[in-house]
Amino acid sequence: MVVLNLAYTAPINPPGASPTLTQVQVWAGLRLKALRPQEFVPAITACEIISAETIESGYKVVRDVTFSSDSTIKADRAPVREICYHYAPNRVEFQQEDGSRISNIISRGEDGGLFLTYSFEWRHREVAEGSDQARTLEESHWKVAKMAVEKRILSFRRLVTSGEIQ
Repeated sequence: MVVLNLAYTAPINPPGASPTLTQVQVWAGLRLKALRPQEFVPAITACEIISAETIESGYKVVRDVTFSSDSTIKADRAPVREICYHYAPNRVEFQQEDGSRISNIISRGEDGGLFLTYSFEWRHREVAEGSDQARTLEESHWKVAKMAVEKRILSFRRLVTSGEIQ
């Protein structure tokens, strides 16, 4: 089994970005992404919300997501049960049945600028540690991580521009 741990961070409001997004707006986007992931994540083709409830530490959503057949995440198209924990105002954690974990984190830099980080712990039980397949998967996951963060920021900016997020 191979476990791939990686993270990617990007500024939310780089020079020239418009409109400037606030932490409240990005948080609203992360919450929408947890409830409607197929609208944000190209690898997800369907999502069924099983339950949603307020818990002592925040908000919990249990969902079944289906990944596309060309996804490196789960290509057999069987739904994956995910538990999503929302820790307002800056973090959503996703836990999958196989132990894989994803964190979406809004943070601030020294100058107060906002950043979005996605941290991944991908578990591939069928892949041998140190194998060519493991190296290929790691390279693929790095590309996915970069794309995911950058495209989510653009998605959130589009939702603010359209008025769906205030």
